[in-house]
Formats: sequence, C-alpha cells, structure tokens
Amino acid sequence: MYKTLPKVSLGFLPTPLEELNRLSEHLAGPQILIKRDDMTGLALGGNKTRKLEYILADALAQGCDTIVTAGAIQSNHCRQTAAAAAKLGLDCHLVLGGREPACVTGNLLLDKVFGSHIHWCGENRKGEDIPRIVGHLQSQGKKPYVVPYGGSNELGAYAFLAATEELKQQAGSEHISHILFASSSGGTHAGLMLGNTLTGLNAKIIGINIDKDESGDLPFKQHIIKLANNTARHIEYKHKFDQQELLLNDDYIADGYGVLGKQEKEAIRLSAQLEGILLDPVYTGRAMAGLIGMIRSGELTKRDKVLFWHTGGAPALFAYGDELEQG
Repeated sequence: MYKTLPKVSLGFLPTPLEELNRLSEHLAGPQILIKRDDMTGLALGGNKTRKLEYILADALAQGCDTIVTAGAIQSNHCRQTAAAAAKLGLDCHLVLGGREPACVTGNLLLDKVFGSHIHWCGENRKGEDIPRIVGHLQSQGKKPYVVPYGGSNELGAYAFLAATEELKQQAGSEHISHILFASSSGGTHAGLMLGNTLTGLNAKIIGINIDKDESGDLPFKQHIIKLANNTARHIEYKHKFDQQELLLNDDYIADGYGVLGKQEKEAIRLSAQLEGILLDPVYTGRAMAGLIGMIRSGELTKRDKVLFWHTGGAPALFAYGDELEQG
C-alpha cells in the first residue's frame, strides 16, 4: 500500500490510550480519551521521540557523527534530540533562541545533563544560525546532520502515520470523532492527516495552533499541506491534500508562543487535579485549553468521542514555577 521506512528504537511504544472520565464529567461534554505520548520514555517522554526514530536512522545510514537542531530555550524537541544522540553515541549541538538564563531549569537543565553543546542565538529561535554552525563543524572534520525544527520533515511526519496505525489498533471498533493536539512545527499535524486518510480512521484532525509566528517561507497552513503531500510522495502513496482538508484552530494563540495565560493555567490545573496528568505551559496546556474551549462553545458535544494527543513537555513546568504559583 505504501513504502515503509527504517527506524532505530528509541521509545517505549505503543503508548497508553486512556479515558479521562473525571474531566469529561467536569466539563459536561463528550467522552475524552488521551493518547499518552508523554510516556514514550526517552528523556521523560514526548512525541518527538517517534520522529527521531526515523530521522536519526537516516543520520546513521549517512554515516553522520554529529546532530544539529534548533529550538526555544525550553524546547522539548531539543531535550529529546539531545537524549537520543547520547543514546546513539552522537555529538549533539543545540541552537537555542535567547540568551543563557541565570537559573538553568526544565528542559535546558536536561539538555546540559545529556552533554549537548549549546549555541545561544538571541532572537533566532527557529534555526536561522544552523548553516553557520554546520559550516564550523565541517571545518573541524565533523559530519553533521541537521534535524529540522520540531523534527518536522517527511521522516518526522511519517512517524505519525505509524502512530495513527498504532491508535487504530488500540481503538478497535470504537469510532473516534475528533483528534486534538498542539500544532506548532507541522510534522505531527501532517502525519496525522496522512495516517487518518490511509488507515480509514476517519476522525476530524484538529490542530490547536500554538505559535502566531509563521514557520519558514510559507504560511503555516500551506506548510502543513505541503509537508503532508511531500510525505505521501515519499512513501509512494497516491493522495493529494488540499486546504479544505486542513483543520487548524487559531483561536487559542492568545499573547503568543510560550506566554502562559489564564487559559493554559486552567487547563494544566484541571488535568492535574482531575486526572493526575501533567501538561506543559507551551504546547499541551494550550492545546487542552483549546479542547476545553471547544466543549464550552458547543463545537464539541456529548455525541462526540474526542481524543487528546498528549505530545509531552512536562519538564518545562519547572521553568514556569513562579507564574504557575500566581494561579
């Protein structure tokens, strides 16, 4: 049906599929399920582990000895990449936006524990300085491999085609009407769209937009569609997505990327106090705020069965302690 791709084993898969009965009851809404990719295992878990299994398999196949990737100070992607590189015996260079803080905590602390080399790049938080750093590494005789921002290329998207197949097997005959998740760099979104079509899951794939800044040369929606189509071509699957198939909710961006507001605080508190599940301030907290908001607005009803895809990120909570304490 389609071409399968090689991978290395980095995570504990399949991740659990659970019901959030107390949260569903509290919201008087639909049945809510959760896919626990916070439990992929590597470096305290997260969805990027799935992507890295395929991306780093490609790096090894090319004989690379150094991994380079980029992100924000509290990047979950960078934390998992640093851990995966350590596990595979590869050097890791992280290109982080901002400047080194006086207090090192959360994901940044773990980046250092894993032995990664950190390059601080001020306003450039999406890898703009990677070509310069790659050139320097090559001049030192290294063979670097660039992991794209968020692991969002065809290999990373393919990982979520595989994840959709995993979900389909777990769900069995149960029909999931909607899948909601944090949509930021596009790979998870593109992969879930492709997997939804290919497996016949037939759910509404709804990304909650996390970042009001555009990604790369294209508007974010066009970027996701292009990535989904490129991934389909890469695995020789004949389907062409268009803009009408993309569901991206922009209503919960609030004050921008990484800004912890009332909606995220409520989502984090409810998930923790009703279900014992930790969300992060940047991604899953905002995505859960979107789910809660869509229930309260009537966009999601009691007739629906909604799956929240937990993409991980709990270590970032420790970097937002003061703001969370303020309630």
